[in-house]
Amino acid sequence: MTITLLGVRHHGPGSARAVVAELARLRPDIVLIEGPPEADGLVALTADPGMEPPVALLAHVPGDPTKAAFWPFATFSPEWQALKYAVEAGIPARFCDLPAAHSLAEKEPDQADDVTPAQAVRIDPIASLAAAAGYDDPERWWEDAVEHRGDTPFEVIAEAMAAVREGYTPDEREARREAYMRRTVRVAIKEGFVNIAVVCGAWHVPALTSIGPAAADDRILKGLPRVKAEMTWVPWTHGRLAHWSGYGAGVSSPGWYAHLFATPDRPVERWLTAAAGVLRDEGIPVSSAHVIESVRLAQSLAVIRNRPLAGLAEVTEAARAVLCEGDELPVELIQRRMVVGERLGHVPDSTPMVPLQRHLREEQRRLRLKPEALDRELELDLRKPLDLDRSRLLHRLRLLNVPWGEPRQTRGKGTFKEAWALQWRPEFDISLIEAAPLGVTVPAAASAKIAEVAAREGAALADLTGLVERALLADLPGSLPAVLAAIGDRAAVDTDIRHLMAALPALVRAQRYGDVRGTPAEGLAVIATSLLARVCAGLSAAVSGLDDENARGMVAHIDAVTSASALLDEGRERWLGALRALADRTGLPGVIEGRIVRILFDGDRLGDADARMSRAVSLAHPPARAGAWIEGFLSGGGLLLVHDPRLLAMVDDWLVGLRGDAFVEVLPLLRRTFGSFAPPERRSIASRVRSGSATEKDIAYDDERAAPAVRTVMGILGSG
Repeated sequence: MTITLLGVRHHGPGSARAVVAELARLRPDIVLIEGPPEADGLVALTADPGMEPPVALLAHVPGDPTKAAFWPFATFSPEWQALKYAVEAGIPARFCDLPAAHSLAEKEPDQADDVTPAQAVRIDPIASLAAAAGYDDPERWWEDAVEHRGDTPFEVIAEAMAAVREGYTPDEREARREAYMRRTVRVAIKEGFVNIAVVCGAWHVPALTSIGPAAADDRILKGLPRVKAEMTWVPWTHGRLAHWSGYGAGVSSPGWYAHLFATPDRPVERWLTAAAGVLRDEGIPVSSAHVIESVRLAQSLAVIRNRPLAGLAEVTEAARAVLCEGDELPVELIQRRMVVGERLGHVPDSTPMVPLQRHLREEQRRLRLKPEALDRELELDLRKPLDLDRSRLLHRLRLLNVPWGEPRQTRGKGTFKEAWALQWRPEFDISLIEAAPLGVTVPAAASAKIAEVAAREGAALADLTGLVERALLADLPGSLPAVLAAIGDRAAVDTDIRHLMAALPALVRAQRYGDVRGTPAEGLAVIATSLLARVCAGLSAAVSGLDDENARGMVAHIDAVTSASALLDEGRERWLGALRALADRTGLPGVIEGRIVRILFDGDRLGDADARMSRAVSLAHPPARAGAWIEGFLSGGGLLLVHDPRLLAMVDDWLVGLRGDAFVEVLPLLRRTFGSFAPPERRSIASRVRSGSATEKDIAYDDERAAPAVRTVMGILGSG
């Protein structure tokens, strides 16, 4: 009987090549691999042509999405190559680490602020070996000692790890893991296997050198907590490999390691050629001469630094100096595209999935939306059936806490346009598994999610109206009755006008989306009109007795309702009427009064805005209140001061007339107000004040000269 321990570095291309060569030489009866044994039934899928690394084993506890763990594999992972070898050779491959049913049941250890030397060694033994060898960079030491050798000296690595672990006592969790590994080896021996290969992290090799009696390990493993865990394969990304993984090891340059594994012949030359291609794709001119000189520089740096082969540091410096000519932005592009990489793996359809995951995959194919790790922009025209279905899918997924797409601002103002930023992340699979009990299809699960939120006790009125908007965007009209009923019940008992004001805009927008997308939205207008009527009735009391912070919050609500009321039939007249009734009331906070006057002035409901401003900034009012009034009046933008010299003159005269201490008192308000103006507006205002044109004067208009322009504008607006 022979037991061969192959200690590897997780995600190490040199280790991966060496493992394949050693397994081919050993021709074992069985291969034991560090990983959760619940995945033994998934090993055969590694031979499926549809399985494309990077992928990960996902273990999760049904009904508890907080308990989940990933075990990632890349093409250059030694464990992946061991799996592939076993499947192709027709020999058993089993995972030998602590079962996920136990590891997911354990409480996460508290992260101590102070790390002991022994803990530091366990966290990164490679760093400890690199430090002992006089290297300050673990990655560089590993490249020199292992990756660039062309083989992996397993015996030497085992001796080095034994030296590092000398005097080290494993913690409870690690002791359990290594005890289970030894138990798995004993089981294989008992089953009659005589040539056993064990592929595990090099750190564990000293603990497996002597299998020992079973009694000690049985005591360690006795009474372990246990949960029901399920296992499957999910796509992974190179970007995620750059983080610490379920193996407790991450690599900062997965793209570089993938290149080293895939191109053992002339890796430096091929890498810099590919980097030149990346730069050319972005419009950066790079010639063949650039590539030749960068290769020479990288090789020269390796010689100067006494390295066997140019590593990532050398090729990066060569690319920076020659290909990028010292510019850091192209270097960052190479780092993102190549060093880390943007590869997203793929799992075959035969992989165990919940029905919701499978339906999403079918929808992705139907809509030609391929999941990608790269963040890419997608602009949709909602007048096209395909784009409309894509929009609905993305909105439905957001309801399920799967934000594959993030909405972006469109370049145009048409309501038929949508812009998205798409990026698939592996953790979305956990969200889909969590949502699986809600339905077997994406629309069914999203509808159930809406009903669940609508029935939740204590849901805010604004959240419920926002839910209506989201339901319409997702084309789920069947879920609206429950939400509308919840809104009606909540609005009937909610006496806080601010809650009603916060709820109204989303409800009005939902009505508009229903019109634009062709989604039925019956009942929305009635509820929106009812909410507006209650807001108008209670507005007077709601704006009384507010401090500065709450007054500014009320201004935001007033602005939102002003915009929303314009989309309601007769809503604007009712709202402006309520504001007009407030405009003449005394005792309003300055910022609210100023904002109301501005809204009425813009809506042609006031002809004496200049007189009101003159009274508001007079000496009869404290400077702080006058400044707040100005803040409210001008918060809609500075164009009014640019085009109305009378108002600009009043603001200018008020500022000039302030005493020094009063000016200092109102300065923060003025900075906040004028700081919100667009730079061109600020420049125009400053230019007028500097030139002395900020004075009140009569302006004579030539109606005859203006008539052609007026007719053109009226024709564009459809009013001519």
